[in-house]
Amino acid sequence: MSYRVDAFTLFPDVVANYAAASVLGRASERGVWELHVHDIRDATSDPHRSVDDTPFGGGAGMVLSAEPILASVEAVGERARPLIALSPSGRPFSQALAREFSELAGISLLCGRYEGVDQRALDLVVDEEVSLGDFVLAGGELAALCVIEATVRLLPGALGNDDSPLEESFSDGLLEYPQYTRPALVRGLAVPDVLTSGDHGRIARWRRAQALARTLARRPDLIVARGGLSDAEAALLEEFDLVEGDGRSG
Repeated sequence: MSYRVDAFTLFPDVVANYAAASVLGRASERGVWELHVHDIRDATSDPHRSVDDTPFGGGAGMVLSAEPILASVEAVGERARPLIALSPSGRPFSQALAREFSELAGISLLCGRYEGVDQRALDLVVDEEVSLGDFVLAGGELAALCVIEATVRLLPGALGNDDSPLEESFSDGLLEYPQYTRPALVRGLAVPDVLTSGDHGRIARWRRAQALARTLARRPDLIVARGGLSDAEAALLEEFDLVEGDGRSG
């Protein structure tokens, strides 16, 4: 059975069109995952298909009404579990959370809009809220697509090489090492000699050292979250003259 994603949105074409392209589209064609997009407006009962109203207590903007969301989710039933709302107040999204989602049978995503979602909809049908970061978007569609892509590409068979996700940024709590391709010389800048040496063991150590140094320089918080550098990692940095002090200073 393929991995199932349900998206509840006011802009179904935005989600469906992106999901049909590139990596997500190819993975869908191979049967790795399937997308079910639900237009929240289809669950309305008035002629104008109204989905929003002014907030109680006053304030700028409009709030997405509870009933269309509840009806839309209830029409899908238990297949809509767990239902995750994209919200600035949610748990920060990360590679680890994408991995957690990829180990489920599927996920459902509620894309907010306007000034937010009636809290009663969140209380009644939403299992979790997730935030893409400390910024505000016009709606949850872009955030939902980020969650979908980050999650789906971790599924077996989603990528051409199942080992690819293991070497990417954040897969081991580190940023990815720098990459190079042909030609070997670009405007006076050459590929590091180690990558053309044919010594695959040394190449692997160099890449690991570069990932450590880059993370120290750009995201030292990730190193702290890992509990700091191990003795072996410190030795690896020294092997390639990438001492911890240099990494921290950039």
